[in-house]
Amino acid sequence: MSETALIDNVIPPSDVLKCSARIGAEVRNIKLSGDLPAQTIAAINGVLLEHKVIFFREQRHLDDAELERFALRFGKLMPHPTAAVSKGTASIIEIDSTRPHSRADVWHIDVSFVEAYPKICMLRSPVIPAFGGDTVWSNTAAAYLDLPPPLQRLADELWAVHGNAYDFAVTARPSEADKKHFDEVYTRTIYETEHPVVRVHPETRERTLVLGNHVLRFVGIPKFDGQRLFDLFQSYVTAAENTVRWKWKEGDVAIWDNRATQHKGVNDYGDQHRVLCRATVEGEVPASVDGRCSVTRIKATKQPLANVI
Repeated sequence: MSETALIDNVIPPSDVLKCSARIGAEVRNIKLSGDLPAQTIAAINGVLLEHKVIFFREQRHLDDAELERFALRFGKLMPHPTAAVSKGTASIIEIDSTRPHSRADVWHIDVSFVEAYPKICMLRSPVIPAFGGDTVWSNTAAAYLDLPPPLQRLADELWAVHGNAYDFAVTARPSEADKKHFDEVYTRTIYETEHPVVRVHPETRERTLVLGNHVLRFVGIPKFDGQRLFDLFQSYVTAAENTVRWKWKEGDVAIWDNRATQHKGVNDYGDQHRVLCRATVEGEVPASVDGRCSVTRIKATKQPLANVI
């Protein structure tokens, strides 16, 4: 029996509603939990690989602990390397709009500044504003296929340095509290990792673009030329036809393949309260089209100011 047939036997095709032609699907009639049968977990993973990001409405029964139990069914959990996790959990990050550096309103791959960044990320939505606050995802495999063949060949050869100490002041319109959190918490440990601009997905074998706001520079390319290359390739990622926008309702859960997508939160909800809770599953070290693997070049913890001469 084919993988598609196995999935269809567990999740009927009528329960998978596509959100757009290239990315995103809503999955109905599944109550998420850590106790789901193995076949159901495998079917969810299959639907995820096909649609890149999938959505489940009305999962209000989930709390952090149960979301974590569910996430564990997909692999080892990965705590954020620079942010504190919620009490009593191994990997849950609470993204609360009232806290500094929490709106993530630039296109990014979660934690791409480390070698084995998460393969799967999940968000649940306990507090949603009355308007605004949507999240947008893009399909980076479709973006690669949209590149003209000469640009595909160029991208195949390029490597980029990803870091957590990016130009935050320019890209995120920060408040003073945002800047303080970025300097003292988010970049307390500095990471710089070289990734191929094109990685081969370990499960689908698709080629996906590895870019986003954590890119600091291209290896061997002057900064000015590198910025123009970045803008060119990134424009294919963020093209409207490669994206899906999800309007949250309380209790929704989104699951995305972090190896084949970028995403951003839309910062259009003003001072309203918005809380999302995220779990992450450890991923593989990316491999380029010629089989070379990503490598971390810098990992350094800032010294306390009292120790700096």
